[in-house]
Amino acid sequence: MQIYIVEQGDTLASIAAAHYADIFGIIYDNQIPYPYRLAIGQALLITGPEDSRAVPYGAYVNGYAYPFIGNYVLGQTLPYLTSLSVFSYGFTTEGYLIPPTPDDVPMIQAAVEAGTAPVLTLTPFGPDGRFNNYLISVLVNDWEVRRTLIQELLYTIDEKGFRGVDIDFEFILAQDRDSFTSFVAQVRSEVNKLGYPVSVALAPKTSDTQTGLLYEGKDYEGLGEAADSVLLMTYEWGYTYGPAMAVAPLNKVKEVVEYAITKIPPEKIDLGIPNYGYDWTLPFVRGASKALTIGNVEAVQIAIENGADIQFDETAMSPWFRYHRYGTGHEVWFEDVRSLQAKFDLIRSYGLRGMGYWQIMQLFRANWLLLDYNFGIRKR
Repeated sequence: MQIYIVEQGDTLASIAAAHYADIFGIIYDNQIPYPYRLAIGQALLITGPEDSRAVPYGAYVNGYAYPFIGNYVLGQTLPYLTSLSVFSYGFTTEGYLIPPTPDDVPMIQAAVEAGTAPVLTLTPFGPDGRFNNYLISVLVNDWEVRRTLIQELLYTIDEKGFRGVDIDFEFILAQDRDSFTSFVAQVRSEVNKLGYPVSVALAPKTSDTQTGLLYEGKDYEGLGEAADSVLLMTYEWGYTYGPAMAVAPLNKVKEVVEYAITKIPPEKIDLGIPNYGYDWTLPFVRGASKALTIGNVEAVQIAIENGADIQFDETAMSPWFRYHRYGTGHEVWFEDVRSLQAKFDLIRSYGLRGMGYWQIMQLFRANWLLLDYNFGIRKR
């Protein structure tokens, strides 16, 4: 298996011939649509024989998905996942769970049939669909609300066949930090009695004293002890309302990992990996600009349709390009097999447990093939 970067004058036929590869295999693996055009700078995964897979690393692989995920995408992805986080269950101020819509039973059943553990993801979303720190405060500081919610969790796990809980709380107030850590430990104690693990998502901190609503309520060391595992949400440097930049620049991701391993054993840490990119309009105007979320396969097609050459930032280890449409400038950052390989190398070099993908709603087949090549995790 190798990664090839498309050059001027290349065709699929010439690339396949040069690498003694099956042209239709390249088309399928890289999801290249008819009429099979390529972009200069595009990274292609060229697969080798089955026996070229890596010696299994034992990497843990989680993917987040909404219940409305397409059956084909889910079926193509489940063989590569250790667990599937169903996104998401909310709760009321009294501690009663609010299930997702549509019904999540079909995806839970599909996961179990594929040998993938379905995980209940708990989030504190308010009526506006955003993280609500008032809900968090009520829950973590009221023992009766805690008791009710934990009973609800245990009942739902048993009723629906979940095999774990993931706690994804964001914008926790600084004064609720220790209460939140205590809540995670309490959930873990009860869920562990059923034989299932509890994970917690962590905002990407780089120091104990980092300020900001995303960071002050998350005690890395305390949560590392309270939960069975943690997910570092190492993405969203480039985000919907921010300036154009890599979503998960490797230099920034590495800073988070290097801090995290001083507080949490590496074998309890999963690295967050984005399965998406953004298309920004230029110039960026804070408060007015809004990037469009796009898929990684879609990003390449945008480059092709607009005659853009794909560049690669060697510091961020991320692909990007600019183009113009209807008199407006655009800048796109996304993930490809080069940026993903850099993240896989980081996981291995720091001895992390594995990774968690936000999210798997769009199929990026080359990612999963590359993942299997690196870690030997696909269920046959």
